[in-house]
Amino acid sequence: MSIARLRDLAHYICWKCDDPAKLGSTKLNKVLWLSDLLSYRLRGRAITGAEYTKRQFGPVPRMIMIARSELVSSGKIFERQDQIAGFQGVHFIALEKPDLSDFLQEEIEIVDSVISEICENHTATSISHFSHDLIWRAAKMGEVIPQFAWLASTPGELGEEDYNWADSVIDRIEGRATLS
Repeated sequence: MSIARLRDLAHYICWKCDDPAKLGSTKLNKVLWLSDLLSYRLRGRAITGAEYTKRQFGPVPRMIMIARSELVSSGKIFERQDQIAGFQGVHFIALEKPDLSDFLQEEIEIVDSVISEICENHTATSISHFSHDLIWRAAKMGEVIPQFAWLASTPGELGEEDYNWADSVIDRIEGRATLS
């Protein structure tokens, strides 16, 4: 995993969500997580390549604190400590335009749609609850949650081909398969 992609995408998210009150650390983590999941589902690969671990408020990129520290120390973003709904939180202010040269247009379109949904239609609490899905609940605190696991929690339709395959496996196991 290249921390550069995680850092640069986090920078873009801070830039794109120009109202700091709409993007705290929980929402930043969820935009990254859901953008990577959506990209994985649509394109077969994540955008950042980051590993995500189970944390109290949902999946979190394992290297996010390093990426944020690099953004702050390079003067690309400012982190402002705020009281948010009675809790100490962080809001982000992008100080310069992000470099998107390493990202495809389709990747940015995915991220933009996730930013819009999370920053406009969710609180940190509601998006945190949303991310506490079957896969998150099955993981141990601090455990890496592979993105492909999310596909296992997504119900799908079974077709005749699926049933035929299952019947052939059962036949083989029970020794009823014919020798070819």
